[in-house]
Amino acid sequence: MKKNRTVAFIYAHPDDETFGCSYLIREIADGGDLPVLFTATRGDAGKTGRLGEMTREELAAKRDIELDKAIEILGITTLEQAGMGDGKLKEADPAALRELIADFLRRHEADVVVTFPEDGISGHADHIVIHHAVNEVVFGGQAPSVQKLYYNQLSSYEANSSSIIKIAENGNWDVKRRALAAHESQILSIERVFGKLGPDVPPGQQVEAFELGWERGVHFPIKAERTIFDDLN
Repeated sequence: MKKNRTVAFIYAHPDDETFGCSYLIREIADGGDLPVLFTATRGDAGKTGRLGEMTREELAAKRDIELDKAIEILGITTLEQAGMGDGKLKEADPAALRELIADFLRRHEADVVVTFPEDGISGHADHIVIHHAVNEVVFGGQAPSVQKLYYNQLSSYEANSSSIIKIAENGNWDVKRRALAAHESQILSIERVFGKLGPDVPPGQQVEAFELGWERGVHFPIKAERTIFDDLN
């Protein structure tokens, strides 16, 4: 098994990685492996929280700063943003999006990919576009280093037809709390999900859940796993 295995997180917006993957990302980084992040947009169509009115350009610049702070807290080693239209990924050239994702995965020789499930978790159209784009890249062999693909699921998620791995908080709520707080412009959305950010782990936030959607050509394999790195070549 090679050292410094790479896990690629492929998402639509700044903060997607923090909402669903903070415990996992910090665990990967603390273990000496490499979490890398690709976001398709800069989040410039989002809300501004309590910061007041901003132009799209101002919000994009603000969210760039926020994301830089968050990934430093989480331990993400590499960030790339495609700068595609926020809220408009359905209108983007799907082949161009797929090639951007494939190129990112190839250049970083990703072993594992993590992205949205089919419903995008929240039903957001941009999230769903990313799900399908990643599937097409990985299933089509456009990123040959990838051995496993995981989808975010809610922490309460259970399934008899697939394998679920749950990443425990293990003292990393403070990491997640600080990374969430870094996304200052999105604080209203954050508080809707997590409540006021304090030192105690919010109810239902003790674990993050991930469904194994694909492993070396097999869709939704049934297996018991301790980590996302189990059985990598």
